[in-house]
Amino acid sequence: MSHPDVSEASEVKPQDGIAPPPGQRGRRPLGLRLDLRNLSLLGVLAVLVVVGGITKPDQFLDTGNLQLVLTQASVIGVVTVGMTFVIISGGIDLSVGAIVALASVWATTVATQEYGFAGILFTAVIVGTACGLVNGVLVAYGRLVPFIATLAMLASARGLALQITGGRTQIVTVDSVLDLGIPDAYVLGIPPLVLVFALVTVVGWLLLNRTTFGRRTVAVGGNAEAARLAGIDVRRQRLYLYLLSGLCCGIAAFMLIVLSGSGQNTNGNLYELDAIAAAIIGGTLLTGGRGTVVGSVLGVLVFTTITNIFALNNLQSDVQQIAKGAIIVAAVLVQRRTVRDEHV
Repeated sequence: MSHPDVSEASEVKPQDGIAPPPGQRGRRPLGLRLDLRNLSLLGVLAVLVVVGGITKPDQFLDTGNLQLVLTQASVIGVVTVGMTFVIISGGIDLSVGAIVALASVWATTVATQEYGFAGILFTAVIVGTACGLVNGVLVAYGRLVPFIATLAMLASARGLALQITGGRTQIVTVDSVLDLGIPDAYVLGIPPLVLVFALVTVVGWLLLNRTTFGRRTVAVGGNAEAARLAGIDVRRQRLYLYLLSGLCCGIAAFMLIVLSGSGQNTNGNLYELDAIAAAIIGGTLLTGGRGTVVGSVLGVLVFTTITNIFALNNLQSDVQQIAKGAIIVAAVLVQRRTVRDEHV
């Protein structure tokens, strides 16, 4: 029987030195609940597909539109995978959108583009990872509250991105990068960016559910002091998590460069809110200690599909934001109910 896509304090292996809470020994109702949550999200996604098919059948169900939905979900989806790990550990990263912007403009300068495909990809990944390193050092060793540390990075990265571009759009001229976004590059009808998203999702799932790194992440989020007493280097673990988030931002920045064919200081706008929202409705607790990569990915697909349906039906963006806000509130209320039931 396969394990559910969930990591939690009660599932930490004995060798990690952390015992499950007394009320949770010998039973796994939480895993069942989270499986039901994922099934519920699949149900919501199915309903949205039906709604889109009914309201705009010729447009929504068109292969090109479905490829577009998946491609748009891929960029924010990669960011959300990294964000999920950070939130599970009890942290938060408000700088992901700004990091994507900085990595995208740094990777598309004239000097960088002279090094071709490899130069653009390498620069985007390195810039994203470096920003994650700064966040990790400030949070883990500088003992800054994650909200403050990443808020400072948000402001700094946005400012630096604006300084690099001077407010202008940097057009990509490297054909090998642009070619990844055209239909001829699709593999069996699947855009390359979607394949990258799928790969990141699989790696993230394995990392969270099948490795000591994942169990330590959950332990730190569940009870950092207990994790420390069990022999886990909490500060180093938090550093690694922000590095992972920065790496995901760098990958997403390159994907956005392929998708838009340019680098702009406005790239990644509100990505932090979208990533947090997707993780929340996917079952990740803001207080840490619990999360699921599959749930977060389903959350991304739900939001992206809603946006696409609204756009096809010519509904204004403010209506989209209201709908997203309502979904987030509903998800948090469900989380609170779930946590309360666990303590009964």
